[in-house]
Amino acid sequence: MTGTMTRNKPPFRADVVGSLLRTAPLKIARAKRERGEIDAAQLQAVEDREIEKIIKKQEEVGLKLATDGEFRRSWWHFDFYGMLDGVEMYELDHGIQFHGIQTKMQSVRVSGKLGFADNHPMLEHFKFLKSHTRLVPKMCIPSPATLHFRLEPNAITTKDYADRDAIFDDLAKTYQRAVRAFYDAGCRYLQFDDTAWAYLCSQAELKKARDRGLNADRLAQDYARVINGALAGKPADMVITTHVCRGNFRSTWISEGGYEPVAEILLGKLNYDGYFLEYDTARAGGFEPLRFLPKGGKIVVLGLVTTKTGTLEKKPAIKRRIEEATKYVALEQLCLSPQCGFASTEEGNVLAEDEQWAKLRMIAELADEVWR
Repeated sequence: MTGTMTRNKPPFRADVVGSLLRTAPLKIARAKRERGEIDAAQLQAVEDREIEKIIKKQEEVGLKLATDGEFRRSWWHFDFYGMLDGVEMYELDHGIQFHGIQTKMQSVRVSGKLGFADNHPMLEHFKFLKSHTRLVPKMCIPSPATLHFRLEPNAITTKDYADRDAIFDDLAKTYQRAVRAFYDAGCRYLQFDDTAWAYLCSQAELKKARDRGLNADRLAQDYARVINGALAGKPADMVITTHVCRGNFRSTWISEGGYEPVAEILLGKLNYDGYFLEYDTARAGGFEPLRFLPKGGKIVVLGLVTTKTGTLEKKPAIKRRIEEATKYVALEQLCLSPQCGFASTEEGNVLAEDEQWAKLRMIAELADEVWR
């Protein structure tokens, strides 16, 4: 199960989902900023310094790409959404419920006409990353589907939209503009992080969606339309992937269920170049749904290495799992990554930084062994 199948374009044989454990100096600086002990510029100076360190570290462990670890964010999604025109963050009376734990009590609501402004702060975040790495800079933003899925029943507070479903057309246009803006900033590797598709695989989460008043039977079709609308103007030399997540907060999760209910649309009908799919536990089901991946072209990045614990996987076990996946997808259409980020929120998962880097180094080594 080896060959000379190196990839010099994203997604790479050894890849990462995006977020990294926040370092001690960064955590201290953020806490000081919260208490008003330092100003925004002082916090940014610490962020810059710590991001430069993790960029170097990604190079050292053998990766061909680098992210900024999402070091300037609190959430993987709400920060980005809250910086869109017409969207604001607000305090709720509850957080997002994970197994045995809740997140901070925050969410987003649509308070005006949706849009993507040329001064969206994350464009500058990307430019900093690009100017400080020799690797391929990868930018991760949350998917448009998750914005809709996360809206509470009363989260449309503007007359611009009659209800949550009325945002779809403007949401697609907003993301079209975002794609173009990141491209113009020099981004050639963009990822839409998405929890919605995994929740559509879970009967428990579908029930919660119905309880929130969402039309659960139509969501897959609606989300496919919005995502393909967002990708409609994608330049030919830009790679856009998606990461499908079952929830990742302090090493816990939300959703359970294999990809079968959505695989035909997700893999066959969406115009992504690649898919980062969680496969670190039985919660994600088997590899059978991968049969819907079109032959040639598209890539599935197997998330076989967990970010939820520090225990290092055994290489032979990972190789066996890759071999198992080749029953449904050709080896040249597969890559390897962790199942998710290491810190989808600033709190981070329950493992040490050296354990995180050991996992990423092993992924780089495994990719060499399997695909070369």
